[in-house]
Amino acid sequence: MLDSLPIALAVGTLFGFLAGLGIGGGSLLILWLTAVLGMEPSTARGINLLFFLPAACIACLFRFRQGTLHWKRVVPAIAAGCASAAAFSVLSGVLDLSLMKKMLGLLFLGVGIRELFWRESGSKS
Repeated sequence: MLDSLPIALAVGTLFGFLAGLGIGGGSLLILWLTAVLGMEPSTARGINLLFFLPAACIACLFRFRQGTLHWKRVVPAIAAGCASAAAFSVLSGVLDLSLMKKMLGLLFLGVGIRELFWRESGSKS
């Protein structure tokens, strides 16, 4: 029942909407696929990557039309993201999984600390 086409369309629509808002629909999709449908985590991650591509392209199109997509910032981020994704995909076969988890945790911690204490110049809040 939960893996039927109408349910899949409803879940995909909801998570696509959340991904477009920048809330993290892909993370929720992985949770849905593993916890509710009982899918293997590696398969769920692969589906999430395929889900993310069109959702990100459409969100970028709308952000570009709104004038909030700044290419001078986006292009270096795309290059760095592609390079690090390729590098860590190769390294994932070599590095210990627990080390990779610790590195990801440190990255999240660093981003969280930055978000707590960093403000754009001219920001009043």
